[in-house]
Amino acid sequence: QVQLVESGGGSVQAGGSLTLSCTVSGTTFNAGAMAWYRQAPGKQRELVATILPNGIDSYVDSVKGRFIVSRNNAKNSVYLQMNSLTSEDTAVYSCNKLRTPQWSWGRGTQVTVTS
Repeated sequence: QVQLVESGGGSVQAGGSLTLSCTVSGTTFNAGAMAWYRQAPGKQRELVATILPNGIDSYVDSVKGRFIVSRNNAKNSVYLQMNSLTSEDTAVYSCNKLRTPQWSWGRGTQVTVTS
């Protein structure tokens, strides 16, 4: 059974930084594209960043230049470095495969940006 465990969230002031981690267990990790998603209160889940097995990354426009996604295939982990955070980044952040069928979602990690 595949398990996703996200960590690293917290409360940070606007302009600050956080680095999120996601560890995948129960499956072979290095074969697929991975993604970070976020869901703000009252909004639909949003794709934030993707990373291919070879490290090629992409981002939604609202985080370009501020977020960096990376992965360590040996550790079955994917990371999201978030800089220059704003209140608009407040959400629960989760990781999963980019393509369907996706794994069952983990609990995510809450990021709260205060002004």
